[in-house]
Amino acid sequence: MSARPNFTLRPHEELADLLQVITDYAEERIRMEPPLDRTRTRADLDAALGSTITASGVGGAEAMRIFTDELAPACLSTDHPRFLSFIPCAPSDASVMFDLVVGASSVYAGSWLEGAGAVWAENQALRWIADLVGMPDEAGGVFVPGGTIGNLSALVAARSAARDGAPVAVRPWRVAATEGAHSSIASACEVMDAELVGVAADDAGRLTGEALRAALEAHGPETFFAVVATAGTTNFGIVDDLASVARVCRENGLWFHVDGAYGGAGLVAPSVRALYDGIEHCDSFIVDPHKWLFAPFDCCALLYRQPALARAAHTQRAGYLDVLTEATDWNPTDYSVGLTRRARGLPFWFSLVVNGTDAYAAAVEHTLEVARFAAAEIARRDHLELVRERDLSVVVFRRLGWTPADYQAWSDRLLADEVAFVVPTTHRGETLARFAIVNPLTTEDDIRLILDTTM
Repeated sequence: MSARPNFTLRPHEELADLLQVITDYAEERIRMEPPLDRTRTRADLDAALGSTITASGVGGAEAMRIFTDELAPACLSTDHPRFLSFIPCAPSDASVMFDLVVGASSVYAGSWLEGAGAVWAENQALRWIADLVGMPDEAGGVFVPGGTIGNLSALVAARSAARDGAPVAVRPWRVAATEGAHSSIASACEVMDAELVGVAADDAGRLTGEALRAALEAHGPETFFAVVATAGTTNFGIVDDLASVARVCRENGLWFHVDGAYGGAGLVAPSVRALYDGIEHCDSFIVDPHKWLFAPFDCCALLYRQPALARAAHTQRAGYLDVLTEATDWNPTDYSVGLTRRARGLPFWFSLVVNGTDAYAAAVEHTLEVARFAAAEIARRDHLELVRERDLSVVVFRRLGWTPADYQAWSDRLLADEVAFVVPTTHRGETLARFAIVNPLTTEDDIRLILDTTM
């Protein structure tokens, strides 16, 4: 009998040492106050490292040295309290630690058959979010990589449902949203070969039922398969007039999708909950726990009012999948684009179990308090001006007298000095400054320190 091949990539005697190096790094990173760090050019990294992938390998200790000394410092820490650009990620310690467990466990979470325990736990976390939204008991969904896939999957389900219910020879192909909708909505429409119809926003930048009704009547309601409202736009944090939009969607039998990728987390905060009135009527909803609900990348919760409609749109069929598709179990891959999936919702579930939901409400309220302080601090400084009163935790302001080049030079200087990461944004052709405050460790002193540099 032939000898069993040895598929061990490195000798087992190195395992203990490598495990120690990796766990030491992980523990130190979790405990430390994260450095902001800075970006490096490709030429710089090429010169410093050359080719790291070799025929014989360099061993675990050297590979970790390369990462620790060269690569990690060339990646900005999105959990730094003064990382205030785009939408940061500020995962809880519990979620980060459990992400290690998920990676080590080799759990496949695409089907109940293979990952029942993981799917059950993820569904508990999804149920908590569904209750915040006000969705019915039968609502359900899946954790997907991010808002782009979440929005695409929801719209695919919406189109499928609309076509199934449309009269013969009618195939709805349009989606309605405002210009404030996330760029992923336009991207999804491109992928689906659907037409995105822009709806004029009101003076506060919101999608309203009145404007939506006018757009539907202008193009024909029967040509639409979905309306997308936003609960917290990325650039300004604007929450659309969800109640009036929901009403028009019901009148016209249209799928009402709410993109809460960033702002949906505000549902947990009593101080802003009234902004979301009407969200309970949505047919689908997304929120990214990796944004404002303190989970690691990549984690978007996608929920459906009637999951069966999503299952009809997304279930993949093949002979080798019959054992799954013919079962009545809850298989997460039936509810989104994609088949293979990791249990990306487990770190979020673990953190909820460890910390409790009251801690989440308190953390979100704290970020709102810091945003409120930032707005007041900007208003009291003569050389600064708020562009719009905030809805949530995004604060946009202008520095009077600055050109676009001035904003960029200020941003570059803050990063070069490892003070903060605050990149400019644009709105209606004007360059502006913007804070996105989602990290509970961000303080009023951090805001004051950054604003002082605008003098």
